[in-house]
Amino acid sequence: MKNVLISGGAGFIGSNLALKLMKRGYTVTVMDSLEKQIHGETPEKDSPLYLSIKDKVRFIRGSVRNRRDWQQALEGQDVVVHLAAETGTGQSMYQIDHYTQTNVGGTALFLDILANEKHSVGKMIVAASRAIYGEGKYFCAKDGVVYPGDRLEKDMLAGDFECHCPICGGKVELRPTSEDSLIHPSSIYGITKQMQEEMFLLMGESLGIETATFRYQNVYGPGQSLKNPYTGILSIFSTQIKNGNDLNIFEDGLESRDFVYIDDVTEATALAVEKKLSKPMSFNVGCDRPITVMEVAETLKKFYNASINIKVSGNFRLGDIRHNYADLTRSKAVLGYQPQWSFQKGIEAFGTWVNGQEIQEDRYAQSMEEMKRKGLFK
Repeated sequence: MKNVLISGGAGFIGSNLALKLMKRGYTVTVMDSLEKQIHGETPEKDSPLYLSIKDKVRFIRGSVRNRRDWQQALEGQDVVVHLAAETGTGQSMYQIDHYTQTNVGGTALFLDILANEKHSVGKMIVAASRAIYGEGKYFCAKDGVVYPGDRLEKDMLAGDFECHCPICGGKVELRPTSEDSLIHPSSIYGITKQMQEEMFLLMGESLGIETATFRYQNVYGPGQSLKNPYTGILSIFSTQIKNGNDLNIFEDGLESRDFVYIDDVTEATALAVEKKLSKPMSFNVGCDRPITVMEVAETLKKFYNASINIKVSGNFRLGDIRHNYADLTRSKAVLGYQPQWSFQKGIEAFGTWVNGQEIQEDRYAQSMEEMKRKGLFK
């Protein structure tokens, strides 16, 4: 299996994966629509992500929502890594049709072709997301392992941001979230990712195609878009700091995520391309520990030697989760995945790259105003 198609292969994860696979001897085709929100107004001239793979891969400027684009891209392919998707959790809550048509509709077109037309695909991989979990796994002293639902607006308005046991209402302790945990996404984005994953797992079994789905945690690293205000908290904070703007930290700053460096993400994905998979499986990809938003903000401020203020506002976004970090037991055992990048090491590499970039316009406040008008930001 030497011919690999990467949909969304000019994106952050996709372009890095393309370069890694090429170094390992694979012939890579990329299909990407070069969306303005990620690549800017003139992507074929000045998108660093696209330019990093230009003339190195077979490139098709096409959309996953177009059957002919899929058909052209799939010619002669052994492996498909389906990364193309809209990815803004908050934005998905008011661009519902667009997210569903792209993420679910695009996946449906691909699988329909595999089910009904001649092809050479023997393995398929899709980027799911940690967002499919909603809140992660917790432990209640009274009720054992529990999965809290959405936090209530009235509680958060009163300053109570932590999750509570959905059975007794008591305190809970965070646990690493394993692949067999409850799936209960709290955003349209998360729902579309759940549907993508379930469609892949079902059709992989039905069609006899090796299948892996990846529940990536919060991916970051050099090359991540500094223009897109809807995804990537490290990029968002970096752009704000570079513009001399204060950071507004939501909730109490103690909400946490699993931040995983781009090289670890592409390595896990490349391992799935290379390994024989005995059955369709889902894999977590993370860094193995939760990191608070306040720690992210303070680390970036220190790295950039910035004089901006970090303000904990108590604001919150409906649909945001409180905590989630990955249990990597399965990924380590089946794929041999082992994260190599600590958060500190990753921040240094990312921050060094940011320091070499032109300062981008900070459009985050505009995105928050848009969410506020939709009633999603408090």
